[in-house]
Amino acid sequence: MKSVVTTVIAAADAAGRFPSTSDLESFQGSIQRSAARLEAAEKLNNVDSVAKEAYDAAIKKYPYLNNDGEANSTQVKKDKCLRDIKHYMRLIQYSLVVGGTGPLDEWGIAGGREVYRALELPTAPYVEALRFARNRGCAPRDMSAQALVEYNALIDYLINSLS
Repeated sequence: MKSVVTTVIAAADAAGRFPSTSDLESFQGSIQRSAARLEAAEKLNNVDSVAKEAYDAAIKKYPYLNNDGEANSTQVKKDKCLRDIKHYMRLIQYSLVVGGTGPLDEWGIAGGREVYRALELPTAPYVEALRFARNRGCAPRDMSAQALVEYNALIDYLINSLS
């Protein structure tokens, strides 16, 4: 799994050198932000309710998806869409814990867009749901300002990969 530690070591190893001072400073910065990342991950214990709110916001913006033959037209399809949003939120939580994008890259992004294209599912509602989840966060109500920065960075990373 890709984390800041494995990324730094792999980059130095690939270059045939020991980690440089700037590599170690990057690692140190990640360690210093770890408390904020863990706080954000802990606050995401309500991931089911956040995902449901995000799903509702996406459907509100794209109500045509509920029309017959569309991506959200049956209860099974609605359940799968909500499941996918929950899955993305959990991967963000895992990424906060490991301090890198590894879980998102390996279990969420790799092939995700291709699957949606093959199934002719629009990614815009997922992007909208993620934007809602990002904009819903509030410091200090939900978490500290630094924890919110860490959380939002991962959501933005995922949004950019799906856009």
